[in-house]
Amino acid sequence: MDASGCIHSWKSHRTEIVFFDLETTVPRRTGQGFSVLEFGAIVVCPWKLVELESYTTLIRPKDLSMVALRSGRRDGITRDAVADAPTFEEVADKIFNILNGRVWAGHNIQRFDCIRIKEAFAATGRAPPSPVGVIDSLGVLTEKFGRRAGNMKMETLAAYFGLGQQKHRSLDDVRMNLEVVKHCATVLFLESSLPRILVGKWHPSSSIITRSRSHNNHGKLPSRTSSLEESVESMNTNSRKSPPASTSIRRPLPYSRGTSLGKMTEGVKNLLNKAQQGSQPLTNLLKHSHSLLR
Repeated sequence: MDASGCIHSWKSHRTEIVFFDLETTVPRRTGQGFSVLEFGAIVVCPWKLVELESYTTLIRPKDLSMVALRSGRRDGITRDAVADAPTFEEVADKIFNILNGRVWAGHNIQRFDCIRIKEAFAATGRAPPSPVGVIDSLGVLTEKFGRRAGNMKMETLAAYFGLGQQKHRSLDDVRMNLEVVKHCATVLFLESSLPRILVGKWHPSSSIITRSRSHNNHGKLPSRTSSLEESVESMNTNSRKSPPASTSIRRPLPYSRGTSLGKMTEGVKNLLNKAQQGSQPLTNLLKHSHSLLR
């Protein structure tokens, strides 16, 4: 099936997928909403995963003061960049047509982009576009691919596969999103082909280090990584494209925090001197040295 055949087929069955992404302002105070600064989307053939159509536009918010004069990112959106851009009302028809009646896809779109689109259309007094289905790559990849790449930020997943840096611009990000999905799907396909050889070869992020994990590398203690991974999986990603909070494990110390290290060292030296002089058997030395660690 060539590209034209794909177009003819999905035009008949209405199963085209549109990956889309929004760049917005960040509310500075309680009660202040988001303003859309950029919309970007690509229409993808679900059978060949080729890009069939794309659209992107900067959007001027009603209140330009909400947009920063300068951006901390190299390609970030500034006030000057959107000063002459169309308003959302002026591009609403195009956005509606590219989204309505299609399968929506994106990273964390269920908790962010879908909500922002509905808000933007509501502000114009228009009914929002409606999807026939939603594919949120954040949830799908967390469940199917796991956290082997670290947190579930798009930039982290892209770095894991060597896809470059995320630009935080709508059209670039949706294209990166599609590539990340392709790479994850390929890995999962290969693992399903040889599950006994390939599955289970990845490990959680090395940023979480416990004594049991380091000892387990030498075959001394059983690993606790499985329970740790389950606890990380249960965390909610409450903000857009943000990883779960870091997890740390504290073990009880073999001595109280108030114990002076100098006093403990001196006590050990005295016991060793007595043992060398023959005044105390080695068994008593071990018995009394345990009390120093209490």
